Amino acid sequence: MSTKLKHKVCIVTGATSGMGKAIATSFVSQGAQVVLSGRNEERGSSLAKELGENAFFLSGDVSLPEYNDQLVKKAIEHFGKLDIVSMNAGILGLGNVTDLPLELWKNTMDINLSSLFYLSKYAIPELQKNEGSSILINASIAAFKSFPNHPAYCASKAGSLALMRQMAVEYAPKIRVNAICPGPVDTPLLWDSAKAFQEPKIAVQNAANTTLLKRLGKPTDIANLALFLVSEEASWITGTAMTIDGGILNA
Repeated sequence: MSTKLKHKVCIVTGATSGMGKAIATSFVSQGAQVVLSGRNEERGSSLAKELGENAFFLSGDVSLPEYNDQLVKKAIEHFGKLDIVSMNAGILGLGNVTDLPLELWKNTMDINLSSLFYLSKYAIPELQKNEGSSILINASIAAFKSFPNHPAYCASKAGSLALMRQMAVEYAPKIRVNAICPGPVDTPLLWDSAKAFQEPKIAVQNAANTTLLKRLGKPTDIANLALFLVSEEASWITGTAMTIDGGILNA
């Protein structure tokens, strides 16, 4: 087993599917101990069992401040400290501005943006106790590029980058804070996003073809970048939003 994250304790939200699952799996494979966060009890428990004694699953809703507090407390209780927070939970909140229900706008902001503040608020005091601590936010190219029927998603992802940069300034040099901005990655969220278009299958294929590399991203592509950014190999990188999109923003 590789050991880039040996002796590191991590919290990974959105860990029960897609990119979050790939990140959690990668971190454990590199020697980390990981608290897995997600809402699906069955998937989360199954992943924890698959990953073994170095993984612990705590189900809950990241939009609730108290759940984020509990995540941090469980990391300390089970593994003794906290070094890395990787935040991946997110929803789309589809609908244009005039039609989007107010509750869906609020829920999207709570999950995609407020949850980042909540978990950071409770995690930072623990992260400050250790050398090489890191916060990594999974944002999106939607922070830079607008998509039809995604106002809440685009706004929340742009906000996540502003929060990332502010925390990087506030907590340097003790804690590094960065973001990754994926393009079209083959996950359930991408296929849900495609429902905003008249022909979802064609929309997904068009997204793949629009990238310079002519394919969708894979969750493991994102996990590889996440691993780099939280490892010592990226020890001089902070306050950065790193795009990983197959070149679609340049197409």
